Amino acid sequence: MTIWFSHPSGRDHVTPEGHPERVARLDAVERGLAPLGLDRREAPDCSDEDIALCHPAEYLRRIEARLPTQGHAALDGDTILAPGSLAAARHAVGGTIAAIDAVLGAEAGSAFVGCRPPGHHAETETAMGFCLFGTAAIGARHALQRWSLDRVAVVDFDVHHGNGTQDLLWSERNAMFVSTHQMPLFPGTGNPRERGAHGQILNLPLDPGTDGGAMRLVYERQVLPALRRFQPGLIIVSAGFDAHRRDPLANLDWEAEDFAWITERLCDVAHEFSGGRIVSTLEGGYDLDALEISVAAHVGMLKERCP
Repeated sequence: MTIWFSHPSGRDHVTPEGHPERVARLDAVERGLAPLGLDRREAPDCSDEDIALCHPAEYLRRIEARLPTQGHAALDGDTILAPGSLAAARHAVGGTIAAIDAVLGAEAGSAFVGCRPPGHHAETETAMGFCLFGTAAIGARHALQRWSLDRVAVVDFDVHHGNGTQDLLWSERNAMFVSTHQMPLFPGTGNPRERGAHGQILNLPLDPGTDGGAMRLVYERQVLPALRRFQPGLIIVSAGFDAHRRDPLANLDWEAEDFAWITERLCDVAHEFSGGRIVSTLEGGYDLDALEISVAAHVGMLKERCP
């Protein structure tokens, strides 16, 4: 069984007109996933202790203090708070934790967390790139500390480097972080020399214009062998769909079937080392039609290969 976690609070994170990370993204996700017949559940709230797995309490207090009662507050030029933003971000974290609990508890083979805002740019004490909390990194720490897993891998195929996940897991020996991303591009991190405190981080920049065929070679030659050497007990996917050729914020040339291919290969690794256990959480993807078909391809493959 594949579980789809979502929450209505994601619609209360209302960004200004013209902002690419907008409520309509959830409509695209729903159009893509509705035909799949998934077990859909409401993402729970998270606790402050969940957020503290990666972020200090003072950081959460600063976000709370900046939350507007109406209108918007800008944390930076890209990262916007509305009155409902903190609740939405907390449900994104809570959904990720619930998804991991369901998968590690053998209730499901896989789960997808279709919440917003995304999380992979949020650093330890810095919100940025539309992101407030490092959802995937919090999920990895949850699996390691509360489920006592030996090793967890986070694989990020968003077109932008997951600088936040890298920052949060930099010193985590038992958490591997793998990122394929366009370079040069925001946020400017993700050089292959960035290896983590224990050599457990693998950054694989892609040139603008990289198509699905070239991407597959990178996964076959570098990503999949690295994951097999690490032997993760759980794979968490930072699933951004902005590497699609139609996305307005980047310049890679992938198609929806490329996301299905990556997902199938990750499921293969999951079956080898973690009993097919895999959790995916929504990151980017800003062309709505491309997001709809790409998320359907990704989650459809999870349902097929890691039910």
